[in-house]
Amino acid sequence: MTLEYDDARTAEAVARAVSPDNFKTPVGLSVKTTLNKKKVVTRVVCDEKLPTFIATIDDLLSCVSTAEKALQVARKL
Repeated sequence: MTLEYDDARTAEAVARAVSPDNFKTPVGLSVKTTLNKKKVVTRVVCDEKLPTFIATIDDLLSCVSTAEKALQVARKL
């Protein structure tokens, strides 16, 4: 999954916000998030059932959304 932002600073903030998820995965599931300039690239490998994959993507997108909202609020301060 690749998410592209208007600037590298925003991309870095989002990548840092979701990167801790790289370490909290059960056996059969791998999540790795990297930063590439203005892009946040997340690779999900799931050897489990499809619902596990879908739940992982849903959780990741929820975390991304929260990070984006926090950045919007911080910019208004």
